[in-house]
Amino acid sequence: MKKTLFALVLLAQAATYSIAAESDKEAKEDIAKHRAMAAAHEAAAQCREAGKGEDVCNKELQAACKGIAIGKFCGMKHGH
Repeated sequence: MKKTLFALVLLAQAATYSIAAESDKEAKEDIAKHRAMAAAHEAAAQCREAGKGEDVCNKELQAACKGIAIGKFCGMKHGH
């Protein structure tokens, strides 16, 4: 009985560590996406500072964010 209980406890711990490891991996991927989106938005700000038009900068932003963000404006849109 003690061996069975011990085995179940070990199995439960292994499952917990496996879930935690997956959560860490997902968190790191999420962090990387946020950094990529932030870099894309910074580049869009620099584009506008350089005097380029909003349409041009938005197209560059869309290209930079392809596959990492949802929506036409890289997951973020503000009013003008």
